[in-house]
Amino acid sequence: MIEVQHVSKHYRAHTALDDVSLTIERGRVFGLLGPNGAGKTTLIRMINNIIKPDSGTILFDGKPLSASDVARIGYLPEERGLYRKMKVGEHAIYLARLKGLSSSEAKRRLESWFEKFGIMPWWDKRVEELSKGMQQKVQFVCTVLHEPELLIFDEPFSGFDPVNAELLKSEIIALRERGSTLIFSTHNMQSVEELCDDIALINQSHLVLSGSVTEVRARYRLPYYRMTLAGEWHIDDFGALPIEEHRMIEHNQTYLRLKIDDERGLRDLLGLIPIDYPIVRLEHEEPTMNEIFIKTVSGHE
Repeated sequence: MIEVQHVSKHYRAHTALDDVSLTIERGRVFGLLGPNGAGKTTLIRMINNIIKPDSGTILFDGKPLSASDVARIGYLPEERGLYRKMKVGEHAIYLARLKGLSSSEAKRRLESWFEKFGIMPWWDKRVEELSKGMQQKVQFVCTVLHEPELLIFDEPFSGFDPVNAELLKSEIIALRERGSTLIFSTHNMQSVEELCDDIALINQSHLVLSGSVTEVRARYRLPYYRMTLAGEWHIDDFGALPIEEHRMIEHNQTYLRLKIDDERGLRDLLGLIPIDYPIVRLEHEEPTMNEIFIKTVSGHE
């Protein structure tokens, strides 16, 4: 759907993006990651046609990005912006009209979304009377209201309490299930694991990591396995097993963390385990996206 081909952007002595290429496939949630100042917002603004690259090309469905494509995009920026003196409902209809909806259709859709988000009582209130979280709900609704093909969310959970963050996550999942394509920029790595299909990590203006979340985690696989056994077992009961951690856990079970360097090592390990050991679970320990983020960024500084 979106192809970024060798894109660069320079500001005097500062390079915001340097020869970045990536592909965002239709119907997937794409996590755009990186530390502050890495170049994520610059790339988002280019995809929104707000700024132009100095070199390189951005394609939307195989054609160079144009001003007319903006109507196919919904953008929730990190810097929230609503007119504080306007009434909420009036303001939302105004923004919907800018995206091509009629007043009647905008009102119908807004009432449905406002009911879902519990903000209908605020329809006739001024924006300045709303809390930051309420304003963010309104702006999220305005972003998705015209049902764009591509949605871009820049730090969408900023300022939300846990309850409303979960509400927003469920709506993002629902949008994906309805076929929307989403670009999701965040520092919240747990949200990346929960929501994203693919990721790209930008650091110091360069693309340093990309791929599906599954592929990336496999690339950074850890040499550890977790084993759970029924009953209480002392560490001396396990002989030559390469145990890194041993402890008792709930439900009268024993937990072991084993260091195994490769699949051959795992086969050798299984050969060391007596057949009568009551194994409840044996699983590979995968790195978290937070661990991968820190390791990758630290390695490129």
